Amino acid sequence: MLSRSESPTPRTYSRWASLVVLCAGTLMTILDGNIVTVAMPAIQSDLGFSGPGLAWVVNAYLIPFGGLLLLVGRLGDLVGRKRMFAAGLAVFTAASVLCGVATSQGVLVAARALQGVGGAMTSAVVLGMLVALFPEPREQARAIAAFSAVGAAGGALGTFLGGALTQALNWHWIFLINLPIGVVASVAALRILAPDKGVGLGTGADYAGAALVTGALMLTVYTIVGAGDRGLGTTLTLAAVALALHVGFIVRQARAARPLLRLRLFRSRVLSGANGVQILMIAGMFGFQYIGALYLQRVLGYSELLTGTAFLPAPIAIGVLMLTLSARTIARYGPYRVLLAGLALITAGMALLSRAPVDGSYVADVLPALFLLAAGFAAAMPAVTGLAMSGAREEDAGLASGLFNTTQVVGGSLGLAILTTLAASRTERLTDGGERVVAATADGYRLAFTVATGIAAAALVLAAAILRPGRASSALVAEETPEAARQADAKASV
Repeated sequence: MLSRSESPTPRTYSRWASLVVLCAGTLMTILDGNIVTVAMPAIQSDLGFSGPGLAWVVNAYLIPFGGLLLLVGRLGDLVGRKRMFAAGLAVFTAASVLCGVATSQGVLVAARALQGVGGAMTSAVVLGMLVALFPEPREQARAIAAFSAVGAAGGALGTFLGGALTQALNWHWIFLINLPIGVVASVAALRILAPDKGVGLGTGADYAGAALVTGALMLTVYTIVGAGDRGLGTTLTLAAVALALHVGFIVRQARAARPLLRLRLFRSRVLSGANGVQILMIAGMFGFQYIGALYLQRVLGYSELLTGTAFLPAPIAIGVLMLTLSARTIARYGPYRVLLAGLALITAGMALLSRAPVDGSYVADVLPALFLLAAGFAAAMPAVTGLAMSGAREEDAGLASGLFNTTQVVGGSLGLAILTTLAASRTERLTDGGERVVAATADGYRLAFTVATGIAAAALVLAAAILRPGRASSALVAEETPEAARQADAKASV
């Protein structure tokens, strides 16, 4: 028994063990975002989804995920990021079980929406926790590289697992696999992650602003992901309402005494520019992953398992390059140069795919592009992540993390909507003109890859113009009074 004068020895928390836990939680949510892709035909056949209805297996996840990231990122700053992360893991794991046992369309769609809520809670605070764990630039670059490797590899690994589990067992297991991962990650999070109290709900609890931004982001994602199934008039109306909600949120933040989002964040050219670059980069990459899988299945005739296997070189290359070279090259040449090199490689990889023929060969027409895209992403993703997070102060790290993840979702949704709509429209036009279905489908995919090449090139131009060292001022005021902060927010909104 300790005497009153004695106190227990403070517990020591391992930063690198904490990084493993954060990566495990992120891996689970990223796997789930991609693992569904290959299993969609099996889900449609089993539960009787229509073509437009099947899209809601994806959309029901993306809408709450993208809509809540900014809000829960800020709440993580207020109530504690560890609490938000652990709660998100619990919600996501429970929702995964519901997805796995679903026997009707309604249950599956509702459970996917709940998964989106849990995924947002988990993902929004991860980068904020990471930069707090590793404040020293060199170590932070290594940690971000490892984290990005897990995220990138998890995306492609999800495609492989989706095909393997669906073909070997059934589609239910693509969700049930999250149960053991989620339980282990939840227990590890509670034991390994250092506790943090947050700054308190009384600081920055702007509930009106929270309602506006959540509604705006959810409607934005909903408008994007469903654009191909609606008329132009309906899409434009929804976009106008979403824009009005965004404007209302900005006005609210400029006037609120305790804003949810301090608008001075966007005075950082680095933070704003990095998020803009990421939207374009992810738009191209996410579209490639989806359309690339369809090209292998519908044009080259690959099975689900073979399609997943064909994507495996990408996560392997990404993981190796990120863990061995990314941090060192960023430390030596700086994130700006590494980002430009990565975006150039991504553009070249997309350009190669834009010539994928109807009688194509995986080794000659797909694999070289995969390696270029993997090398480019391995360079660009850690660089743009470090740049985006460098523009935020410690108390805003959760918010900046939520913002960065939000632009990922918006970019992915935007790219998927644009590229799939263009591919489908081209294919339909050609088949109506009498061309064979397989040839028309391949032509539609080539158009999508050509547009993705242009999107990647636009990201390269934007990065070169905005993030150039010397022009990109990321400095924010280190210490300021609440009144000064409000004045800065008001100026930033003008």
